[in-house]
Amino acid sequence: MRRIMLKAKIHHARVTENNIDYEGSLSLDEELMTAADMLPYEKVHVYNVSNGERFSTYLIKGEKGSGRVGVFGAAARRAKVGDTLIVVSYVILEEEEAGLFVPKILLLGAGNKIVQIK
Repeated sequence: MRRIMLKAKIHHARVTENNIDYEGSLSLDEELMTAADMLPYEKVHVYNVSNGERFSTYLIKGEKGSGRVGVFGAAARRAKVGDTLIVVSYVILEEEEAGLFVPKILLLGAGNKIVQIK
């Protein structure tokens, strides 16, 4: 049997950009993506703490060290600048792997900088 498990979570990301006319979806600072082991074009789920919206999309690599979190295209209707997001990715694991796997959890502070990795 296979299980879908949390692979990584970026907690308390603040939206810094929003553009409905932009081609793309969710842009994250490259440092955040690397720390969370997330790749460009990887599917993620986004939970908007500020308004309760939830949506799935894919990642676009943002400028390294910029602290930018951009929501673009159709997803821009689900979040606005200043909203707090949780961004998660999942992995499919074999039963034997699932009990041993530990997800990466990033807690962000001001400027979308990492304050803790669990």
